[in-house]
Amino acid sequence: MSGVARLTLVSHAMTVAMAAGRFPADEPLSAGGQVAPLRLSGNTRQLAAPEQRTRETAKLLGLQPVIEPRLADLDCGMWRGASLPDLHPADLETWLTDPGQAPHGGETVVELIDRVGGWLATVTSEAARTVAVTHPAVVRAALLTALEIPPKSFWRIDVAPLSRTMLYFRGQRWTLRL
Repeated sequence: MSGVARLTLVSHAMTVAMAAGRFPADEPLSAGGQVAPLRLSGNTRQLAAPEQRTRETAKLLGLQPVIEPRLADLDCGMWRGASLPDLHPADLETWLTDPGQAPHGGETVVELIDRVGGWLATVTSEAARTVAVTHPAVVRAALLTALEIPPKSFWRIDVAPLSRTMLYFRGQRWTLRL
């Protein structure tokens, strides 16, 4: 399959914030759980988002990644560390239904999709294998971009901890492999 860019997106392992239903800060992984190392071909570019939870996941997977800032989590501004009951319901409703709004003062879903789309364009310029350890929000943004799905569908994609999403770029477009 020469001329094909292969991208595997790995969602980081479970954190205390995820289990508690809180917006994440830069936190470590939860204790416990087993992570099997990834088996990679010798010529695979290894990347990770800058947050602690992604770097720790990459280490557990046996990777030695380069940090890629464009793989950073969605910036939830003043909501970092907050639980859902701590939020004003109207603000949460706005955020979940309008991808162009960020009542938390951070990044909008549309801005995240644009950032991740810019990064994806760099992956397509190389016929290479890439594995990237990142966040559920970044995986969603990558899928929306790759499959040309409207931003309003962002919250309809569930990305589990340690899940692996495989995308292939063949000439003109991305394909998803499940």
